[in-house]
Amino acid sequence: MQLTGTQFTNTTAILGNDLSTLPDYPAEIRAPQGTLFGVSGFQIHFGSTEIHTPGDTCDVLVAMNAAALKVNLHSLIDGGSIIVNTDGFNDKNLKLSGYETNPLRDGSLEKYRVYEVDITKLTTAALQDLNLSSKFVDRSKNFFALGMMYWMYNRPLEPTIAWLGEKFGNKPDIREANIRVLKAGWNFGETTEIFKARYEVAPAKLMPGTYRNITGNQATAWGLMAAAHQAKLDLFLGSYPITPASEILHELSYYKHFRVKTFQAEDEIAGITSAIGASFAGALGTTTTSGPGVALKTEALGLAVMVELPLVVVNVQRGGPSTGLPTKTEQADLLQALYGRNGEAPIPVVAAATPSDCFAAAFEASRIALKYMTPVICLTDGYLGNGSEPWLIPDMNSLPDIAPTFHTNPDNFLPYERDELTLSRPWAIPGTPGLEHRIGGLEKQHRTGNINYEPANHEFMIKMRAEKIERIANDIPLAEVEGDPKGTLLVVGWGGTYGAIKSAVMRHRAAGHSVSQLHLKHLNPFPKNLGEILSQFKAILVPEINNGQLVKVLRSKYLVPAIGLNKIQGLPFRSVEIELKIEEMLKNY
Repeated sequence: MQLTGTQFTNTTAILGNDLSTLPDYPAEIRAPQGTLFGVSGFQIHFGSTEIHTPGDTCDVLVAMNAAALKVNLHSLIDGGSIIVNTDGFNDKNLKLSGYETNPLRDGSLEKYRVYEVDITKLTTAALQDLNLSSKFVDRSKNFFALGMMYWMYNRPLEPTIAWLGEKFGNKPDIREANIRVLKAGWNFGETTEIFKARYEVAPAKLMPGTYRNITGNQATAWGLMAAAHQAKLDLFLGSYPITPASEILHELSYYKHFRVKTFQAEDEIAGITSAIGASFAGALGTTTTSGPGVALKTEALGLAVMVELPLVVVNVQRGGPSTGLPTKTEQADLLQALYGRNGEAPIPVVAAATPSDCFAAAFEASRIALKYMTPVICLTDGYLGNGSEPWLIPDMNSLPDIAPTFHTNPDNFLPYERDELTLSRPWAIPGTPGLEHRIGGLEKQHRTGNINYEPANHEFMIKMRAEKIERIANDIPLAEVEGDPKGTLLVVGWGGTYGAIKSAVMRHRAAGHSVSQLHLKHLNPFPKNLGEILSQFKAILVPEINNGQLVKVLRSKYLVPAIGLNKIQGLPFRSVEIELKIEEMLKNY
């Protein structure tokens, strides 16, 4: 289902529609087919206008079996269309999904338009003259459904046919089978008389330029590569595979010719410490992980703070605690990113807002790490990492030069001397004559870097490292309000809540309500004008996919009566959920 959804998405992007996707799949590698927890779904919202979310509800639901129907029916609008594979509603499937009666026969779907198609039988018929196993034939039925959707929404078959030819170039039987089934689905839509309508979705009016469809994890990988290129450094990624961050490792492994080195480590600790070693040797060291992986990297994060070397840690957040919900999204690692280390160990935190914005977030995290000689945490989440949208490919010449200057002069070299502006220490590559120096986790003496246990020096170094992070606020953009700069209600968000908040705020503003939006991409330090902005509104709403983390920080730092709206279901917000909360709060003003 993920592959089928991706093909529909890529074809839609080629046609110039704006889009947003929400892949939703089980945590188990081989979840039992036909069970509720084995349902794999892919939601896409596309159109000729600007799209901000994967959609609150669906217009069309394709259900390959009874479990898929039961899990997803609540997301379908009244009067929406359901296309069901009737073979997936036999007694066994009905029992596995907990249906006591067949919903196709008991009248429970009367408010929907139901199209019953025996997709399994039609797929088998299309492939009956090929010598293929029944298992493979059964797996091919998703392409029949894809062909029907291509017909219904006037999508061309050629991009998917080309993709099949490339993917299965050395397996002609499989290539031919999938192409045949895809065409059979399209032809069924063309010749059958059961469908009442066909839809034409015009291209969206996007900013001129070259676009491609991109997932958040791809964008993160490319942002790291672009940063290394603009820094004129090798990129090193040391990473232990973990859902949903593994695709960044996979993506970067393709680009050895771009001075990218990837290391699949034996554990999370090896992943981050290898990246610290790469930075010590003069590369842009990076590591990727998800929530519980960050917990395992905590001690090494403290080491990176102490030795003051550039490091980018990408956390593609997922549901927790512990193993939690490995394939579901959450924003519950903000406090861990801000405070989750022993001792006073401040680290800058940057967060992406959309799948394509993961490129900018990864680049910005790298820029800060290199300029201020510090580890930086870049937060995305499962929704952003797996989701996709059109991305305006930037001109590399438009990206800033972030190349660091390596220290080479041995005269009076002091490894912990400070730049007057940034307070960063010099970056001296091992092996440079005369620049031998110590690194390690023990406290350093100011300027010399020698091991030092003096109380006054320890306090001085703690405050020095904290001041270095605070000075980053002078080097990041001021916060910008979308809407009126002052008024009744300000909706403050971070991370993947951007699209849902924007949609909700736009609807209220269209109705004449005093509502504005502020989305934070720099979470430590905050933009310098954040406190001033917050003071210009009577009420502040902070939607988060956690139990209230940013709202706690805003209350404590700025003493504002911010109200949290929290969702912890492994799913992103629906814009209507935020819209209703805004409506409730406005009644008090």
